[in-house]
Amino acid sequence: MSKMSYDIFQKIQSLTFKKAIAAALLAAACCLSAAAQQPQVSVAKFLDGKTCAISYTFDDGLADQYSVAAPALEERGFVGTFFINPGKVDGEAPKPDPSRMTWQQIEDLHRRGHEISNHGWRHRNFAKTDFETLKADIDMGDSAIMAHTGMRPVTFAYPGNVKEGPGMEYVAQGRVGTRLQQRSAGKKNENNLHSWLEKTIRDGDWQVGMTHGLLEGYDAFIDPTPFFEHLDEVKAQEDKVWVGTFAQVASYVEERDKVVLDVKEGKGKLTVTPTLELDRTLFNSPLTMCLEIQDIKKATQGKKSLTLVKKDNKVFFNFDPYGEKIVITL
Repeated sequence: MSKMSYDIFQKIQSLTFKKAIAAALLAAACCLSAAAQQPQVSVAKFLDGKTCAISYTFDDGLADQYSVAAPALEERGFVGTFFINPGKVDGEAPKPDPSRMTWQQIEDLHRRGHEISNHGWRHRNFAKTDFETLKADIDMGDSAIMAHTGMRPVTFAYPGNVKEGPGMEYVAQGRVGTRLQQRSAGKKNENNLHSWLEKTIRDGDWQVGMTHGLLEGYDAFIDPTPFFEHLDEVKAQEDKVWVGTFAQVASYVEERDKVVLDVKEGKGKLTVTPTLELDRTLFNSPLTMCLEIQDIKKATQGKKSLTLVKKDNKVFFNFDPYGEKIVITL
């Protein structure tokens, strides 16, 4: 090969190599672009993509929980959890106690969407009561609530908030959760309700408020105005705060942490298959899916069209974690 021919050959080879590199870089850029456009799929921390959750729980079945607390919640579109002592309700107690709700009132709260749950038949101390007595106490409470509401309690609040002893393992069986932590929301903390709410939002946490009487009883507000003002503040922040019963939030959190999402990509769509191995008779909350993308065309699960909510450059929709595949059209 002459020197001129050799020089021409090298130039052609160099040009071909540069074109190959350019083509490879272009392909890589296209792949990266496609990956960047692919939305991240996850389960939202709380229902409807809310930032945090609060459950308002009321202990001992006191009468003003029916006459004052429940109406205050309902006026703002909220529901609460009422942990009662069935052995102290009329018809069960040795003598009527006007400071307690009646079964008629308790049944009415259940029909209105509130959670009625077990706080022990006779409010027995878990650390000081032998196991057999405690077991009977728990079972009697469950049975009485079931008889009057048609639903077996799926949560439990420890009497006196004493969380020790062999009864703890027994009472947790067949429930979505027991109240292991709570924040007293009564007279002692009425000046801290604002900071409590702000911290809950800031931390993105689930907080459980515990109240006894609003007008009388342990740590009662006496004047419930601070509690009403707190509920108004929560209502004003309901785009961030999910107010759910203790059972609702406990179920959501457990399902959220246990569900597995199998995501497959297709042309212009994603197919998401949820798998959840829990007892669906207990854990039956819908979950909220989060896609980190500004918009999608639609999402369906089986034959059901799912309602899309767009906020903060994300798309949210609720789905059945035990249901069929979810098809998301991008």
